[in-house]
Amino acid sequence: MRISTTIFLTDETISPVRLARELEARGFAGLYLPEHTHIPVSRETPYPPGGDLPREYARTLDPFVALAQAAAVTERLALGTGITLLAQHDPIALAKQIATLDHLSGGRFTLGLGYGWNREEAADHGVAWPTRRELVRDRLALMRALWAPEPTAYEGGYGFSARPSEVWPKPAGGAPRILLGGAAGPKLFGAIAEQTDGWMPIGGAGLSESLPPLRTAWEEAGRDPEALQIVPYAVLPTPGKLAHYAELGCEETVLQLPPSGESEVLRVLDAYAEYLG
Repeated sequence: MRISTTIFLTDETISPVRLARELEARGFAGLYLPEHTHIPVSRETPYPPGGDLPREYARTLDPFVALAQAAAVTERLALGTGITLLAQHDPIALAKQIATLDHLSGGRFTLGLGYGWNREEAADHGVAWPTRRELVRDRLALMRALWAPEPTAYEGGYGFSARPSEVWPKPAGGAPRILLGGAAGPKLFGAIAEQTDGWMPIGGAGLSESLPPLRTAWEEAGRDPEALQIVPYAVLPTPGKLAHYAELGCEETVLQLPPSGESEVLRVLDAYAEYLG
């Protein structure tokens, strides 16, 4: 099982360049970065785990800029987002960013998507909260149209459309690997089966119960059962937990690093090295 990492990189943490080099040198498989454009101080939406919102949420680096730096100083390290808040993006511009990063990195990019949780942040981007799932579906379909091998039109229902256009570069393989994050449930599993390559469950709890209905939804959508990818995300590891994921067929797990300076992050990487095969 591949062992990757995620971290809230900020202006106060280890740098993307230093971290990427250390990850590749130690044999970690990948680096995934989260996204928040801003955190309105009104704080009307509760932090999902409870308590105060951690400091790093308001200081998060732009993941695509940071991953571009990481790509430039590595050769094998996989790069991804966990997660991109697609409803908050112009999908035409984002499709170009993703294709460029995937091209320049040699096809190393994974697009981790999600619907978000912070209503105030989304509202500042013009997102009507009840439509966020439909927005993500619509904008992902538009991006796929732009990545198509031939000029392909897409008529969106939520403010974005594209006429047949020449758009280069293309992502390697026609599209990056796309994983959808979110809590287990019929709506999420239906979206995964229809739109993506698999699930990015945060924390990885409850997978034994969640995977059978996901696999059912996947197969009912006509998808190849062997193609479904499950990537537990932001995991605090133990040997038993990782063995359990491997038994469930997970080929990759993403471990959570602390949003800290260089010395602390490297200390945790050294501790996590015991999980590398």
